[in-house]
Amino acid sequence: MEMMVSCLTLPAFSVAYILLSSSVLYYFRCIQMLLVMCNPLQQVLGMDGVNFSVHVENQTQVRDTMSRRHHRVYQLYSRTSGKHVQVLGRKISARGEDGDKYAQLVVEADTFGSQVRIRGKETNFYLCMNRRGKLVGKKASNRSADCVFVEKVLENHYTALMSARYTGWYVGFTKKGRPRRGPQTLPNQQDVHFMKRFPPGEQPDLTTPFRFTTVSKRGKRVRATGPR
Repeated sequence: MEMMVSCLTLPAFSVAYILLSSSVLYYFRCIQMLLVMCNPLQQVLGMDGVNFSVHVENQTQVRDTMSRRHHRVYQLYSRTSGKHVQVLGRKISARGEDGDKYAQLVVEADTFGSQVRIRGKETNFYLCMNRRGKLVGKKASNRSADCVFVEKVLENHYTALMSARYTGWYVGFTKKGRPRRGPQTLPNQQDVHFMKRFPPGEQPDLTTPFRFTTVSKRGKRVRATGPR
């Protein structure tokens, strides 16, 4: 009764505006709830504290046995020493010249993330990091988790190699090309920054222009005629 009296005291257009606004708001909320119920992605996005980087990190640790394994050969140029990483058997250094046979590395990748194993093409030893954070070379027959690294492309376009087993420990070298221990490295240090380079003679031919192709219309298929 009080509501009826208050409505009578208001102008007619004010009452109509209030009723219309409440109806629009009600239908808008119904549509919004319907979209959330029908779209699981919106339910996830609507949750507070969702960190998708955790999903990426978990997937990086999963081995992918279905994808084709990639083998690449390149050199790792050290930003601090100005030389290339060398796998000299059990000894690791960053004093290799451009084209040095010990600086040619075979990089093996077979996972969803950027997990790689780096092997010296000449010595057939893997680049590894032991539990003390020291860089060592191990024989190719050794399938230890110490020899798995995660490639990370940094904002300055350099590449960093973090140990997949010891999170937060990176491959790094001093200005003299000596290995740094993992606990002494950080991703923002120049000591852990590398640049991938092709060995001499294996650079891609950049003078060849990219050849475009045109899509032709599909011809009409002619059915074979014969006795039915």
